[in-house]
Amino acid sequence: MLFPSLTELVPALHTAIGPVILISGVGLLLLSMTNRLGRVIDRARILREALASDDAAMRERALAQLPILWSRADRIRKAIIYSTVSVFFAALLIITVFIAALFAFDNIGLFVALLFIGCLLALIWSLLLFLKDVNQGLVALKLELGDVTNDKANACE
Repeated sequence: MLFPSLTELVPALHTAIGPVILISGVGLLLLSMTNRLGRVIDRARILREALASDDAAMRERALAQLPILWSRADRIRKAIIYSTVSVFFAALLIITVFIAALFAFDNIGLFVALLFIGCLLALIWSLLLFLKDVNQGLVALKLELGDVTNDKANACE
């Protein structure tokens, strides 16, 4: 049969719909990552202006933060790439599961499993990079605040 009937198509769609939820969730994660990347780029531009300042301490703090910001931008870029790879694998998984369910291909279980594992491994690596960026952002914040954090910590004790 060249074209499946609607009653044959609906179960195939039902089987393939699960990974779509994964794509939606990773899409929100990508939105968060691109926002963070934009903030890092904006902050680097502000620090570049601070380098022109006459205040030596301000220039020193800006110079200390710029390598951190470059590293963060690179790390977020990699996290975005791995998230995108995860979505790519999820899309391939949806297509594969749909076609397999539609045409009753039972011998592609290993391929489906590998796609799913690849999707989740890429997502896990992306999340680890994202977490590292959050921690590195706190290091940059501590450099920016300088002695203010030490004064506040001493005042609270």
